[in-house]
Amino acid sequence: MSAHPSPTKRLTLGDLAAARDAGTPIVMVTAYDFPSAQIVEAAGVDVVLVGDSAAMTVLGYDSTVPVTVDEMLMLTRAVRRGLERPLLVGDLPFGSYEASDAEAIATAQRFVKDAGVDLVKIERGGTSVDRARALVSAGIPVVGHVGLTPQTAASLGGYRAQGRRADAALAVIEDALALQDAGCAMLVVEAVPAEVTAALMPLLSIPVIGIGAGAGTDGQVLVFHDLLGIHAGGAARFVRRYADLRGSAIAGVVAYADEVRSGAYPAPEHTYAMAEGEAARLAELLAAR
Repeated sequence: MSAHPSPTKRLTLGDLAAARDAGTPIVMVTAYDFPSAQIVEAAGVDVVLVGDSAAMTVLGYDSTVPVTVDEMLMLTRAVRRGLERPLLVGDLPFGSYEASDAEAIATAQRFVKDAGVDLVKIERGGTSVDRARALVSAGIPVVGHVGLTPQTAASLGGYRAQGRRADAALAVIEDALALQDAGCAMLVVEAVPAEVTAALMPLLSIPVIGIGAGAGTDGQVLVFHDLLGIHAGGAARFVRRYADLRGSAIAGVVAYADEVRSGAYPAPEHTYAMAEGEAARLAELLAAR
């Protein structure tokens, strides 16, 4: 897929499968609101994920766990309004799909009907495999997610790479295969050694998007705020910053504050004027009150 394709052609799952078969890398990025959606649309990305990472990047929670379905739907609807070409993936938040197939289907249907997603994403293997199968049977395309799964990071020992030992690597691979067998249309593999990815890829026939999984996947995904350097603090090993928007934004606000305090802003060119003679007339009207 070209870097700046025609914005009029809406991508399909078939396009992603064709890209995988052709060895053309797939570009995925997160977005959480209308302006970020417009930016990634203009940049020509292929897939946009409204990730539950929004919990931390835009809503200020300390993990992905607290974010609600309603909060995710609000953000996803905003992103949908800013997109034309890319496929849109909505993250089902923690606690919204795990309990039963019926719960998973009801939640996913809201994302499809109310927010216009093309696919929904769920995390882990295990019971999530059953949920994935139920969603696919209900006609809802699913993205699986293995390796480091942030919704259950506490049970994995924190935000750390998974599959560094052979037995743990095998568990990641088995989860991935189970999700593919359940009918998932795509898979995200996060924070696993490149050797695990190399062992996994020949076993899969669906597009695989990596994040901290090496260069061997069919595509890559990064968080919008990470790659653009918007938020403060450190970043995961796999993050590359392509801009420093936080630094630029702070500098801009500081310059604005300095000019307000010095009286340099607003200048005459930023100020409206009354029509000729109307200021004098206003003075007369005020004097006659």
